Amino acid sequence: MADFLYSVDLTIFYFFNHTISAPFLDKFFSLITNVNNWYIAYVILLGVSFVKGGTRGKLAVLGVILLIAATDQTGYKLLKEFFERLRPCNSLSDVIIPLGCNGTFSFPSNHALNNFAAAMFFYRLFPNLKWMLFVTATLISISRVYLGLHYPSDILGGAIIGLAFGYLFAAGVLYLEKYLNQRKKIGT
Repeated sequence: MADFLYSVDLTIFYFFNHTISAPFLDKFFSLITNVNNWYIAYVILLGVSFVKGGTRGKLAVLGVILLIAATDQTGYKLLKEFFERLRPCNSLSDVIIPLGCNGTFSFPSNHALNNFAAAMFFYRLFPNLKWMLFVTATLISISRVYLGLHYPSDILGGAIIGLAFGYLFAAGVLYLEKYLNQRKKIGT
């Protein structure tokens, strides 16, 4: 069974890394995978949330900062070190790697973990953003496979773990918001 799952993983990996490989996709996926290219969008999203989102928006800003710190460290320091799965660009000889290959471990994908955590978190707090959030998280995650840095199962694992974290953190924010609103009503 493990061999079958690995063969499915490789088939999907090679589809993204070889079959659809093209110079314009190299540029597109290289651009969206780089977290530095997203900082302005993050600042705008958090700023709008903080200024226009009322109590929920302010709690969302604090919550997402704590969420990303938790997911990033869980993926990077705990899970990657536990599983020690080599990246495809380190274990397969024919991987196309437009950005090169770094030496860190592969499972889970922190890009998928963090982006799906944030997508679920903001979706639960601001449901109207769901398409933008999940499409963005999916494209960033696919970029990791396309660029030869992760297997699809790394993405799937990161996404599932991220969705769980995002759901739990959003539940915490919603509970805290309800508590603060009840205290406000009692105080008036």
